[in-house]
Amino acid sequence: MIFSTKKEKKYSYVEAGEGHPLVLLHGLMGGLSNFDKMVDFFSDRGFKVYVPQLPIYDLPVLNTNLTTIAKYIIKFIESHISGPVTIVGNSMGGHVGLILTLARPDLVKNLVLTGSSGLYERTFGDSFPRKNDRSYIRKKTEEVFYDPKIATEDLVDEVFGVVNDRMKGIKTVMLARSAIKHNMLNDLPKILTPTCLIWGKQDNVTPPEVAQDMHKFIPNSDLFWIDQCGHAAMMEKPDEFNEILYSWVKDKV
Repeated sequence: MIFSTKKEKKYSYVEAGEGHPLVLLHGLMGGLSNFDKMVDFFSDRGFKVYVPQLPIYDLPVLNTNLTTIAKYIIKFIESHISGPVTIVGNSMGGHVGLILTLARPDLVKNLVLTGSSGLYERTFGDSFPRKNDRSYIRKKTEEVFYDPKIATEDLVDEVFGVVNDRMKGIKTVMLARSAIKHNMLNDLPKILTPTCLIWGKQDNVTPPEVAQDMHKFIPNSDLFWIDQCGHAAMMEKPDEFNEILYSWVKDKV
């Protein structure tokens, strides 16, 4: 199904279905389309699904950090949704979910993390040494997935466009640095919200030991593995991901 994006002065987001609110947060190189199959699945099963576009490239340079993005999502929840939500975050979106849950546990009923940053991640690095080399960008994009075919031409074009736009490139590097600097290890034991970790066994960006450590330090957490799957499980193995999440969340809302 094709979902239209609502565009308001402050927010652009997809909204679908009726029921318990599910807020999906994409990663640094991600976007709303990362969650297409999730939106389809959960909007048909008693959930109202929101996918806000994170303001990755819209923030002033001095405020380009994960805490500012978490505050942005807090305001979105307060202004658009009544009652606590289930947050689902991939990669940097998971990190934003962790910061948000710590700051405002009253707004988060359940937290779901997949390939989340917050402890350790391998990134593009601090620069893009071969940013004009499309085959290099293709290789780096393919490494995010277990199956390189998931890195479509459109996706590679999107990443290539970001790294070759000077201001977008600068802000991408700033947020990647912010993620590394904002290590959550000492904060994880304070997260008392029920937490579901769904991880690709072959995640090269946030390797399996990240999931194991998060499971160890977040008191009320469950960990599920998806085999033959990389960093974006909801894109690479959407059916398996959705079934795991639905089984876990349906009795918690």
